[in-house]
Amino acid sequence: MLGGSGFIGAHIVQGLLSEGHQVTVLDRNNNQPSKGKVVYIQTDFNDVMALSEALIGVDVVIHLISTSVPSTSNNDPVSDVNGNLINTLRLLELMKQSNVNRLIYFSSGGTVYGHPVTSPMDEKHPTNPICSYGIVKLAIEKYILMYAELYGFKSTILRPSNPYGPGQKHMGVQGFIGTCISNILDNKKLTIWGDGSVVRDYIYITDLVALTIAVIKKSTTGVYNVSTGIGYSLNEIINFVQEITSKKIDIEYKTKRNFDIAEMILDNSSASAEFNWHARVDIKKGLACTVDDLLKIKKNQG
Repeated sequence: MLGGSGFIGAHIVQGLLSEGHQVTVLDRNNNQPSKGKVVYIQTDFNDVMALSEALIGVDVVIHLISTSVPSTSNNDPVSDVNGNLINTLRLLELMKQSNVNRLIYFSSGGTVYGHPVTSPMDEKHPTNPICSYGIVKLAIEKYILMYAELYGFKSTILRPSNPYGPGQKHMGVQGFIGTCISNILDNKKLTIWGDGSVVRDYIYITDLVALTIAVIKKSTTGVYNVSTGIGYSLNEIINFVQEITSKKIDIEYKTKRNFDIAEMILDNSSASAEFNWHARVDIKKGLACTVDDLLKIKKNQG
C-alpha cells in the first residue's frame, strides 16, 4: 500500500488486517515498527529501488499517495505533476516489469468533475477540473486505463467524495470536518472561505474501507464514485457539531476562493450495484463518533 500511514490508509490497513491479509506499507511518514502481518517501510514515492523491492510477492497495489492537496496545488502545478503523475508512471512501469497487474487507485470525486452539469454527478459526468490536483488525478486515471488496455492491468479507480472520521488530521489544509471539530473543542476560531453555503458530500471512513475491501474481494475493474449521495453545506456541518458538542464556535468568513465549487454531490449507484455496498453511517452519527474519538485523545493527553 502506497500512503498507508495517512488518515485513509491507516484505516484501510486495519481493515485488511482484520480480513487476514498481509500488508506492506510504503510511506515517507512511516514511524511505526513492523509487526505481525504488516510491514512498514519509510521511503519517498520516487524511490524506485524501494518500490521495486516492495512489489515482490504482491497481489494488489493500493495507491493512496498524493504529494499535494486541492487548495494549494495551483500554487505549484509543476511540482504537482512531478510528485504525483511522474512518480505514478514510474510505479506503473515497475508493476509491469514485476508482473503485478492489480491496482486500486484513489482518485478524487471532489475535484475531477469540476462544475456540476447535473447533480448528483455519476461517473459519466463531464470531467473538467479547475485545480491542478484534479487535473493530475484525472491524468493518472487515464494512464491507468491505458495500461489496462495495452498491458492487461486489472485496475479499479475509486473517486471518494470527502472522507472523514477518527484519526483525520486537523491542520485546516484539507478535511473541513476534522478542522471544525478540533477548533470547536479547542475554542479556536474557524475560518470559512465564502458564506458557508458550499455543499459537499461527506463519507465516513468505515464506509470507504468497506468498499475498498469489497473491491479487493471481487476484483472488478472500472471507475466508481464513493459517496453518500447526500450534500451538506459548511454551515450545516458547523451547526451539527455545535449541537453534538453543546458548544458555540467563533467563525470568520472570508472572501470566496475561485476554485471552490458551490456544490459537489456524487451519485454512488454504480458502486452500490456492483459491490452490494451502501454508505451506512449518516452524517450525525459519523460526526458524533469523530467528536468522541478526539475527546478521548485529548483526555489521554492530559
